[in-house]
Amino acid sequence: MEIVYLTFILMLAIFLGFELINKVPATLHTPLMSGANAISGITVVGAIASAGSGSGDAANILGAIAVALATINVVGGYWVTDRMLAMFKKKGS
Repeated sequence: MEIVYLTFILMLAIFLGFELINKVPATLHTPLMSGANAISGITVVGAIASAGSGSGDAANILGAIAVALATINVVGGYWVTDRMLAMFKKKGS
């Protein structure tokens, strides 16, 4: 029964996230992206804690994979934000 609740929450989060992202104007994208990067940074910390928990080989491997994916997400997010901010700079500076 718990899997039904978790699946419902996952589907609700996917739907809500999709609807919210589609309604965000382009001028607000950069501040929201910065906030998302901060949340992803928290994910990296949680993944590092999971990878170093010593709960077993499977937990360590999944934690290491989570660290790698969360780090890619953070770096990519900052890269996209930097590129978007570069579009607003004047050509001469």
